[in-house]
Amino acid sequence: MTNSNETYRIERDTVGTCNVPKDAYYGVHSMRAYENFQITGRKMDPEIIKSIAEIKKACVITNNEVGLIDEKVKNAMVQACDDVINGEYHDQFIVDPIQGGAGTSHNMASNEVIANRAIEILGGELGDYSLVHPNDHVNYGQSTNDVFPTSGKIATIRLLQEAKQRLINLSEALDKKATEFDDCIKMGRTQMQDAIPIRLGQEFNAYNSVVKRDIARFDKAIETMSVVNLGATAIGTGLNADEDYVKKVVPNLAKVTGLDLTQTPDLIDGTQNLDGFVYVSSIIKTCAVSLSKMSNDLRLMSSGPRCGFKEIDLPSRQNGSSIMPGKVNPVIPEVVSQVAFNIIGNDVTITMAAEGGQLELNAFEPVIFYNMFESLRTLAGAIDTFIEHCINGITANKERMEDMVNNSVGIITALVPHIGYTEAAKVAKEAISTGNSLRELLLEKKIIDEATLDKILEPFGMTTPGISAEELLKA
Repeated sequence: MTNSNETYRIERDTVGTCNVPKDAYYGVHSMRAYENFQITGRKMDPEIIKSIAEIKKACVITNNEVGLIDEKVKNAMVQACDDVINGEYHDQFIVDPIQGGAGTSHNMASNEVIANRAIEILGGELGDYSLVHPNDHVNYGQSTNDVFPTSGKIATIRLLQEAKQRLINLSEALDKKATEFDDCIKMGRTQMQDAIPIRLGQEFNAYNSVVKRDIARFDKAIETMSVVNLGATAIGTGLNADEDYVKKVVPNLAKVTGLDLTQTPDLIDGTQNLDGFVYVSSIIKTCAVSLSKMSNDLRLMSSGPRCGFKEIDLPSRQNGSSIMPGKVNPVIPEVVSQVAFNIIGNDVTITMAAEGGQLELNAFEPVIFYNMFESLRTLAGAIDTFIEHCINGITANKERMEDMVNNSVGIITALVPHIGYTEAAKVAKEAISTGNSLRELLLEKKIIDEATLDKILEPFGMTTPGISAEELLKA
């Protein structure tokens, strides 16, 4: 039914009537949510629109298999779901991602869009729910409380997979730099003070090691998200769902998505508790923290160009100041750290939202998904720009690093097995106070002969574990 100016159709719900744009695939529930939740100004993430359509497809296939929805309606609904899965009609999902109601608005919006597209496929008019009904057909045997968390998990899996591939790319880039810089000797530092020599390649290899751990943790996160509660309906008891449907729906969803999904053995637990999202968020946060620490190191090692460490050069990406001519800032490591700060904040939100559930349901999944998706998308973007605009273009200032090693007091540590800690400390203190080099003082005081000193202070040897003092002196 349309009103007099033919611009709208009138739809009804328990609240009353509502004018819906005549050509809209969404309906009254979407309109109510659109009016109620003007929060972020954004739309639902494309991945959760796709994932909920995959769920609706698996559900209608299963309901048809168990004899609850006829073939004609099933075929129209499957085609409608496929359209959404393939990226069509996403503009019809008008609900804000942060919404009250535990995700009901998004589930109802999905029901409406899929129903109206199926109605169109069957030759009917949009809004004629006698052909395909959003609740009685599209939502048959389901509840928001099993559909929405399942869709959030599927979307999270896909975004985890994308971010994981970026981490693999980063690992490969770091591995190349570790090889390239393996002969670059520099001073290691602890607590921002000179320590002992290390190879720049060893530092980059260490960065690669933590990234590899992140990759392994992402695999665990994907595994955690792959256990879903579809079939639980409202609170995990499966009310209004056919027994055979409950058994078959997740295997069918696995076929539709191509993901290794399994149904949780305790559907009530799977509906009540969101600890899995807290766990996954913590993994994302851990990765972000590691990347930010790496970025801090790169900013320090590249500090200068005249008055800092200047051990490495980062690619110059843009002017660094509106007032200081020629200044170039480490903008890529800076943005990686800023992404990390935001992810840490998102993790706090996810933690509190998961804690905020009561009894049989947690109503705060919308904000969990909003922050989870933002964390994963920004992390992937940060890693891409980190590789392309920073890591790949780093160069080493080898002579500068070697000069600092040769003039450092930190290499006195290598003398401890030969002259003792107390004597080494005295020489180090004198070198610091007088400005003389360790070599000069050691030879002047005849503490050790020059040939032996050269063997002990050979920089590459000092960065290689497992060589005893006796073996070194015999070399």
